[in-house]
Amino acid sequence: MALYEKLTKKELVEFLNKCWMTHDGTWFLSCYMDQGIEKANKLNKSAIKWLAPIETQRIRSLIGSEAKEIDTFQKLTNFFEEASSLMIPDFMNACFTIPRHNVMHWEFKKNECFAYKGIKRLGAIEDYECGVIFRVQCWMDSLGVAYEVSPKIERCLMLTEGQCSGDFIFNFPE
Repeated sequence: MALYEKLTKKELVEFLNKCWMTHDGTWFLSCYMDQGIEKANKLNKSAIKWLAPIETQRIRSLIGSEAKEIDTFQKLTNFFEEASSLMIPDFMNACFTIPRHNVMHWEFKKNECFAYKGIKRLGAIEDYECGVIFRVQCWMDSLGVAYEVSPKIERCLMLTEGQCSGDFIFNFPE
């Protein structure tokens, strides 16, 4: 029996995402060490922006919604729940909820965001521009949905506000 057959689906998702995030983190570290934090932030956001349409298309293909327009809040939340089950495992310490129509709330456990902890270890947290919520924003852009983010994020909210939480606010009809 192959190792992947011995793992639960949750263990497999967790393992693969940890590997992906380790690659992402070492890529960021390499850019940071070679080019400095400003260039690393710029390259990170550029890579995320290019990746998001590929990720969302692959997820849509897996869930069978690739040809369907996401034109209701329910379709968006269905997509995001499916995407989250694959792409936002427990070790990321993120929680996304739907408190009311047209609002998707995010919150990370205090001081436990995986990116915050990693960038803080590098000593670059003071100038780090959050790539985590930016990735979700790029997913929304790729899906063609109109939204606002509150609060606006320029740097790491865990650093500047002491916590990382906020809302994606959409404009779908009732």
